[in-house]
Amino acid sequence: MRAQALRPALDRFRLAAAVLVMCIHTGPLSGLSPGWDFWLTRVLARTAVPFFLMVTGHFLAQSGWKNTERFLKKTAFTYLAAVALYLPLNLYNGGYGPLEWAKKLLADGTLYHLWYFPAVLLGVVIARGLSRLGAPAAFAIAGGLYLIGLGGDSYWGLVSKLPGPAAFYEAAFTLSSYTRNGLFFAPLFLLLGAAGHRWSKRASLAGAALSLAAMTGEGFLLRGLGWQRHDSMYLTLPLCMAFLFSLLLGLNGGEDRRARRLSLWVYLLHPWMIVLVRGGAKVVKQSELLVDHSLGHFSAVLVLTFAAALALDALRPLRPAPTARAWKEIDLDALRHNAKVLQARLDPGCELMAVVKADGYGHGAVRVARCLQKSGIRAFAVACAAEGIALRRAGVRGLILILGYTPPEEIPLLRRWRLTQAVADEAHGAALDAAGRPIRVHLAIDTGMRRLGVPAEDTAALARLYGMKNLKTGGVFSHLCVSDEPGQSAKEHTQGQLTRFYRAVDWLRDQGYDPGDVHIQASGGILHLPPQPCAYARAGIALYGVGSGGAADAVEAGLRPVLSLRARVACVRRLRPGEAAGYGLAFRAERDTLLAVLSIGYADGLPRALAQNGGRVLLHGRSCPMAGRMCMDQLLVDVTGAPGVRAGDTATLIGQDGALTIRAEEAARRCGTITNELLSRLGGRLGQTIG
Repeated sequence: MRAQALRPALDRFRLAAAVLVMCIHTGPLSGLSPGWDFWLTRVLARTAVPFFLMVTGHFLAQSGWKNTERFLKKTAFTYLAAVALYLPLNLYNGGYGPLEWAKKLLADGTLYHLWYFPAVLLGVVIARGLSRLGAPAAFAIAGGLYLIGLGGDSYWGLVSKLPGPAAFYEAAFTLSSYTRNGLFFAPLFLLLGAAGHRWSKRASLAGAALSLAAMTGEGFLLRGLGWQRHDSMYLTLPLCMAFLFSLLLGLNGGEDRRARRLSLWVYLLHPWMIVLVRGGAKVVKQSELLVDHSLGHFSAVLVLTFAAALALDALRPLRPAPTARAWKEIDLDALRHNAKVLQARLDPGCELMAVVKADGYGHGAVRVARCLQKSGIRAFAVACAAEGIALRRAGVRGLILILGYTPPEEIPLLRRWRLTQAVADEAHGAALDAAGRPIRVHLAIDTGMRRLGVPAEDTAALARLYGMKNLKTGGVFSHLCVSDEPGQSAKEHTQGQLTRFYRAVDWLRDQGYDPGDVHIQASGGILHLPPQPCAYARAGIALYGVGSGGAADAVEAGLRPVLSLRARVACVRRLRPGEAAGYGLAFRAERDTLLAVLSIGYADGLPRALAQNGGRVLLHGRSCPMAGRMCMDQLLVDVTGAPGVRAGDTATLIGQDGALTIRAEEAARRCGTITNELLSRLGGRLGQTIG
């Protein structure tokens, strides 16, 4: 039997749900059959908003709720744009007083359909917090909130007869006009979506049909009793939604981004279209057809709303998909894990300073810094002022230390963006001081690397620098040059550097100078030395889960690679024995051969020599050797041993595919370089995804 085709059921039902919301506000059957209109708009259509909440909870939970902040920012922006969109209509209708505006913005929405946005914003925060308690406790609390909300909604006629509860709800209604608005309604459906319970398709369909029938009976019973203050919340609604969502999950496969976008436009725009249809009907003298006739009115609003939605969607800016050609995948969970592992190797009083120079070693400096800042890291190191400014513009707080040279002419930038500058040597310090404006600095001390810094033994120079009134020295540091190297000679040199550094620090203290925050360990020092009596340890390449040379250090420490590199197969070529391919015909087939052309090359940052030095990729869980010479934009791979490769498949150059892994250390070693260079060279035209 042929398997049933899977379709993007979740995305397409979004569009159906948006139309159901439109039905609530237009009453398509009200002029034909009040009973059927009640069922359509007050029973069936009440599944729409819970579905929106469930699909939100489902996808947030799939990422472990780690995308919550991004979702909240995007939703808040959409809400504010919608508030602005309907502001003319609000003002035309008389507007609101200050307190009423606050209530509308925070709970009710500034127009009747916008209540969803403050509800989902509050609901997501609550649901994420409840999810940390475990499913039983989370559902108990969310279910209890929902039951409380029922009393102020469909069961108001029953509850209002009880003096105590009635007083509670009346007080609640001063803050929010309906109990469906956020606290009592949204968390339960968000958690139901996050749980994503799946039954068989047959059981889901039967359960959805039976629970919808039960909700229909409940709705008409409550209507007959006259208990409904509102009709958004039914006792049977969560059960109905659980079965419906299970059915949709079972049918779901892939995504339909256009349906997703259109559903948002339909939801946002249809009240304006109602206004335009009513106004336009008067102008063309067709009010009887377009307004008084309920189905005609609904049809006109539907057509006009979809026309506007399609037009606006066509005007949206088009961007290439990040995974269309070649891309980096960034695993922020691995980054957070590595930070915890490295922090655990330090003394309790020592904190990580995250080194995010060279765009976070190719991982994205802003993304990395924001992630680590949320994990509690408050100090960052960069190579130049431009990198520090980029972090500040992105909202990164705390210490940002520029490890490289900055000329005195850029002191205004250092001051404006609250950056701390490394003093490269005495002459650099004197030039900075002579500019006449106070700046924060850390003094670099040369303990034997012979790169930047005041020689550790030159105490007179240190004293002169401390005497410069415009240098506000907040720390001193040095750099260990062979702390990750094996052998007795390297150990002795490292110990000598440590001795000279701490001797200089002690001299400063003895002379009454405050050395401030002291730091000397970088990644190699963190992994190979015992904890040091410092304020900071500068974690660079180790933070990204790889070793500078080999992989042993990172693996033994329990670090996880943060970056994977992947590319699409552009096409597959068949070569007969003796046929050649690529620049210089450097590859010659010795047997019937399949060559895959990957859409990545040395312009993307890969070393050109990798292909001819034993470089390989993973395809379909198989290891496939690179072939011939790497091109600027393409790369040839021998996929004879990986049958079934076709255009559009994903090849892994760094990362895992099935049971196999290619580490960045391997690719760097084949080209005679280190991971620091390999990763930081990965080009700007590569797409990026968050894994």
